[in-house]
Amino acid sequence: MNSIINVNADLIRKAGSVEKKEHLYKILVIGELGTGKTSIIKRYVHQFFSQHYRATIGVDFALKVLNWDADTIVRLQLWDIAGQERFGNMTRVYYKEAVGCFIVFDVTRASTFDAVVKWKTDLDSKVQLADGSPVPCVLLANKCDQTKEGVVNNSNQMDDFCKEKGFIGWFETSAKENINIDDSARFLVQRILENDSNIKREEEDQDKITLGSRQSDIKNPKEKSGCC
Repeated sequence: MNSIINVNADLIRKAGSVEKKEHLYKILVIGELGTGKTSIIKRYVHQFFSQHYRATIGVDFALKVLNWDADTIVRLQLWDIAGQERFGNMTRVYYKEAVGCFIVFDVTRASTFDAVVKWKTDLDSKVQLADGSPVPCVLLANKCDQTKEGVVNNSNQMDDFCKEKGFIGWFETSAKENINIDDSARFLVQRILENDSNIKREEEDQDKITLGSRQSDIKNPKEKSGCC
């Protein structure tokens, strides 16, 4: 009798539970050498920061799992791309299938901001979303806990720059002090989810149109001409 009750209880729990939607998204983290890309990823994924610097060779990976809401799990595959110029010819391979991107510059070195446009142009030329639109990209002004150089001191100019160059937004960040790391990631993931939903809706609409045309062809076959 007890075993029957336990089985029934399990069935009720399973029937009442809603299966969560899971998403796996590839996100690029790119920018000049020494801008703090690896430190941002370590802070975001492992809540860890190290003063010791080691340049990324080629590409590195990290995985972050987010319980986005009651119905959704998001798995982020973060690709830490080397900033060295000699790896530039490999970026097309690394960029493939990415649906989001962070471009990082160092607020203490204006030259790294000057290189931002180069990275954005490279990104846009090598990867697009399934509907052909640009991959959503957030600009990170990293090391904001230190003295800043250049345009980053003027938020209005930064807003205008991002709008002109096609960034969806920008954040001042500090991996060391954990400033805006989670917020910037959440902002990007929100846009990725919206894009994913829109693309799937468009594909479903296209399927309905195609199915409708086929049904119309079946119901109204073309009249065959004949000779008498």
